Amino acid sequence: MAESERVKMVAGEWYTCIDDELESLRGIARDAVFEHNLLPPRQRGNLGPGLKALLGRAGEGARIEAPFHCAYGFNIFLGDGVFLNAGCTILDTASVRIGKATLLGPNVQIYCAEHHKEASGRQAGLEIARPIEIGANAWIGGSAVILGGVSIGEGAIVGAGAVVTRDVAANATVIGNPARPVKRG
Repeated sequence: MAESERVKMVAGEWYTCIDDELESLRGIARDAVFEHNLLPPRQRGNLGPGLKALLGRAGEGARIEAPFHCAYGFNIFLGDGVFLNAGCTILDTASVRIGKATLLGPNVQIYCAEHHKEASGRQAGLEIARPIEIGANAWIGGSAVILGGVSIGEGAIVGAGAVVTRDVAANATVIGNPARPVKRG
């Protein structure tokens, strides 16, 4: 029996995102995100109930401001006290782990999916999912983009608008496109 596209996605193999099971899972996520984004803030609290139930983990005091978007939700693991500001998008085709007390500025984009290099592969919906890990006490500036397969160390700072294409060491500061280390001042 052939492996399902979800099994291939989770295994980090090439899979096609044009798939009924994956579309159904994305629909569940869209419903939870819709609820989260439209609930009045005092009623929503830190996380809308549907989104909180969907996430892989939502640590104590983790908060996601609206609007928010994710692809599946179940691949997102938030440590205690994590804060995602308004406009964040997480395309969690692979595991996204964000350590405790980490802050994400407005419009931060986290992309686990990498599309096929050949046009025919992209037309077929071929992509591969690469996990992302952000350590505890990190600060990701507004509109930063973090690409799949990247690890950002504990206490690191990613400057606003940076595009992170490779690992960032603990306590390092990176800026620019592509993100490069700079000395903290």
